[in-house]
Amino acid sequence: MGEQQVVEDVSNPVAEQPAAEAPATNPEPRVAPRPPHNGPNLTPRAIAKAEVLVEGDHVVYPTHGVGRVERIATEEIAGHKLELIHITFEENRMTLRVPVAKARTAGLRKLATRKQFDEALAVLKGKARVKRTMWSRRAQEYEAKINSGDPLAIAEVVRDLHRNAGQPDQSFSERQIYESAMDRLAAELAALDKTDKAAAINKLTDFLKTV
Repeated sequence: MGEQQVVEDVSNPVAEQPAAEAPATNPEPRVAPRPPHNGPNLTPRAIAKAEVLVEGDHVVYPTHGVGRVERIATEEIAGHKLELIHITFEENRMTLRVPVAKARTAGLRKLATRKQFDEALAVLKGKARVKRTMWSRRAQEYEAKINSGDPLAIAEVVRDLHRNAGQPDQSFSERQIYESAMDRLAAELAALDKTDKAAAINKLTDFLKTV
């Protein structure tokens, strides 16, 4: 199968639209509030800040994780000329095309700095905070944190679910969410360290053993 290419409809960040539909006709999107942090008093990364992207940059798209800017080009879609950022996600063989004008509201950002990622590691050191609510509600909150693209929020998920990682009483869905959060965090660490995700997962796992 060939690589999938989609134009992101930023009025609904979790939905992908085929290239035949013009995202320029969508109303201006409303940015959803970012999940609160339960860890130390840290300043979340301001993903709305304007960032200049160039070919070859590693970037983070909230619902897809770490990708790479393949190119930025003006194209005509359904009669509309749009400047699009082509982002490739090698792991799932997909290319996402995000309009430059709406990249910020879509949550597209560069990789976290080393200092910002160190703040995420500091979250991992914190005490797990598990609400006494139904698992289905907590699972939704964890998924929202993962899809926020915020390394601090993702680190909270890893921290809160790590205590049961690999234990017999861990549910299938809990294990899936934990692995998804670890995968997202490791992907960004791998890009920062210029290594592969497997090495990053080992690094994070070793770090968690010291907590």
